[in-house]
Amino acid sequence: MQKIIVPKKKGEDGYKVTSVRLPEELLDRLNRFTARTELSRNEVIITLLSQALDIAEIKETQD
Repeated sequence: MQKIIVPKKKGEDGYKVTSVRLPEELLDRLNRFTARTELSRNEVIITLLSQALDIAEIKETQD
């Protein structure tokens, strides 16, 4: 009997697709950094962003 393959709908893996605009120099830095790892650019972005959000603070403006 032949199998019927049903593709998984995008986004059902717990990830959502987003796009960002990066300065060319920052993208170059990211690509060079990623090339030194065994990770995908997506994995590097998730790792760095997760850690940055853990240590980031919002500075209240003074009126």
